[in-house]
Amino acid sequence: MRLIGLGPWAGNPKYCRGCFLDLYRNRSGAEIECTLLFADVRGSTGLAESMASSDYRGLMNRFYATAVDELVRYDAFVDKFVGDEVIGIFVPALTEQLHARQAVLAGMALLAATGHESGEPWVPLGVGVHTGLAYVGAVGTEEHVEFTALGDAVNVAARLASAAGPGELLVTDAAARAAGTAGVDVEHRRVNLRGRTEPVEVMVLSSVDQLQVPTS
Repeated sequence: MRLIGLGPWAGNPKYCRGCFLDLYRNRSGAEIECTLLFADVRGSTGLAESMASSDYRGLMNRFYATAVDELVRYDAFVDKFVGDEVIGIFVPALTEQLHARQAVLAGMALLAATGHESGEPWVPLGVGVHTGLAYVGAVGTEEHVEFTALGDAVNVAARLASAAGPGELLVTDAAARAAGTAGVDVEHRRVNLRGRTEPVEVMVLSSVDQLQVPTS
């Protein structure tokens, strides 16, 4: 099946890459409501300075592999690795309209998988989750095409991850409402995001928070 383009898709091996061939050929997509997750290694500059480059490469490869496992488990598209950051896209078509719920669960699972529950993570992460409109599809040139998300919602999620402390998952009000978690008894915070004039209201979660989310 791989010989005729029907093998696992690189963005999530649960899905066949044949379904995405037309998107890649025509560099097409659509503006949809989706949820974006950014996971950022906190203090990566200091980590890189404190170890041999080969050891740092091994640490980052372990982080990438762990992130992919958790994002795929919760039905995300793994967008890309950007230095010390991993990006996941959760869309309604693959999550039965529960894209925000899946993103929040994936963020908490990723914090747990990197050891934040014990207080001694093997890599310190900050995670941001935001729900909003974005263009999701294939973009690029004839020589290089990527499946990604574009728009202000993406920028908000990226800034959230940068603002999150080690072991924190910051969820915007929009994502919390979509996930059915708005108003739960956890810390809430007003965060100033770089490039935005107004602070953003977020729910602050960690891997040890017991959070009730809708299952259907």
